Amino acid sequence: MDHSALSPAARASALAELAEREFDILVIGGGVTGAGIAVDAVTRGLTTAIVEAQDWAAGTSSRSSKLAHGGLRYLLMLDFKLVHEALTERDRLLSTTAPHLVKPVPFLYPLTHRLWERPYVATGVGLYDLLAHTPGRRRALPIQKHYFGPELRRVFPDLKPSAAVGAVRYFDAEVDDARLTLTLVRTAAAYGAAAASRAEVAAITRDQSGRVDGAVVKDLLTGQTLKVRARQVIGATGVWTEQTEALAGGEGGLKVLASKGAHIVVPKDRINGQMGIISRTEKSVLFIIPWERYWLIGTTDTPWREPRLEHPVATSTDVDYLLEQANYLLARPLSRADVIGFYAGLRPLLQPGAKEGTSSAKISREHTVAAAAPGLTMIAGGKLTTYRVMAEDAVDFALGRRAAAAKPSITKHLPLLGAEGFDAVRNNAPRLARHYHWDRDRTLHLLGRYGSRVSDITDLIDADPALGQPIAGAEHYLAAEVVYAATHEGVIHLDDVMMSRTRLNHEVPDAGLAASAVIARLVAPHLGWDERRVQAEVAGYASRVEAERAAAELASDGEAEAARLAAADLTPMAAPGDQTASGGAEVAAVAEVAA
Repeated sequence: MDHSALSPAARASALAELAEREFDILVIGGGVTGAGIAVDAVTRGLTTAIVEAQDWAAGTSSRSSKLAHGGLRYLLMLDFKLVHEALTERDRLLSTTAPHLVKPVPFLYPLTHRLWERPYVATGVGLYDLLAHTPGRRRALPIQKHYFGPELRRVFPDLKPSAAVGAVRYFDAEVDDARLTLTLVRTAAAYGAAAASRAEVAAITRDQSGRVDGAVVKDLLTGQTLKVRARQVIGATGVWTEQTEALAGGEGGLKVLASKGAHIVVPKDRINGQMGIISRTEKSVLFIIPWERYWLIGTTDTPWREPRLEHPVATSTDVDYLLEQANYLLARPLSRADVIGFYAGLRPLLQPGAKEGTSSAKISREHTVAAAAPGLTMIAGGKLTTYRVMAEDAVDFALGRRAAAAKPSITKHLPLLGAEGFDAVRNNAPRLARHYHWDRDRTLHLLGRYGSRVSDITDLIDADPALGQPIAGAEHYLAAEVVYAATHEGVIHLDDVMMSRTRLNHEVPDAGLAASAVIARLVAPHLGWDERRVQAEVAGYASRVEAERAAAELASDGEAEAARLAAADLTPMAAPGDQTASGGAEVAAVAEVAA
């Protein structure tokens, strides 16, 4: 039995376990930080559960710039320790933790001044390279290289001559953020964690002494409400941090504001260049990132003031801003017609100071761990690259110094699912490619998604050769990948496949609509769908695409959000603390009995 498989049966088993036993650690939040906490806790030998109200990685952790990086901007603040920490984690991801999901990517930093700028940037990038190096270990990425006029035009022909007199190349890494998060959840499950998505925390419970002792969780698929008992509860809910804290009824906790970051997608052949570009703008940092068959261009950084947090969208203002910034650099200007996809996410920006009554431990400039109430630990801030450090800090804090020392974290050297034996599988990739008639791009695509677990895909194809065929309308994916998403990757709705198990929502011009019915029928037998459910899922996804496209034609976040919310979720998440939406009297009754 594959304990890492997030199948419908595994979800039902996890929910039954949630209702029946007491856990050492209950994690609230299925983004990269919460998933990392689950891995850290369960591999210490702690009984662990993790619940997520939406799909895994549905929030910030599927809508980032998809970079694992050290943060060049922190060098300007002279925060060398933070940069070294992030670069160490980047290199750990590349070499040990997830080498199949995290890949080196070269960036050009354009220079606009002929004299002073090159030595200034060279010093900064040189320091960046130095901080990434650990004595006694092989360097994970190459050091900087300088380009001048003719050579720069050779490696990036579409860089506008007036935009750069030269450039410095340095390396960082790119990562499929949603797949990393999903892989963390599956890794935690493989080691024994109980994991359930679409399982919303409706209340946080306390014992007679006032200590948090668990949560009331509602299965959003069935409406069943259950009490989960836990010795420690850890909240990693990002932009929902304050709402989660409010469920405990305490005054303490962290303060978080949401900032929206939008990205656009253009076809790979629309920009002629061999590397990515990073450039500072007046409002943010601009990335032009090469990604398989297309380019990602981002990001914006604007305050999110709308009441709902689950469906931020790119507006016409966002799209026009990103096009304008990219066109400062590109010799062949991009237009709205070149944009084949877009997405937006909310960053949880940690605000200075915690709420009154909070016991907190400031861990770094980027993240903070705090005791919002006895038995309830909250973590907020940070970034994807340092999720593992954040997870270790959160579990250490929840356990306390003595208990943490007795059960130390082991994740520094722990390969995630698909990383074990990856080098051997990669070395044998030509044999696999010949046997299954894959070209180079297909082979790299599959290795980059599944690592050593690509054998799971070939097993499906061996059992049913038809699954080895590309999907009509989504030819970059094999039918086996979609079936695997249903049997192993926690899919509950068609949206889950289109948004994060694949990226069809924003990587093809029609957002995957042409393939949606085929995909729905591929997953239907494994999810227990009848034809009526298939039709509802296809219609629901089409409604979402239409709403997001309508939102992208509107200028303000308020207008765009209203347009997006016109498409209803098939499994809506209630606003945290809204007991009416989460089961009303039933939730209140369960919480009262638990207390």
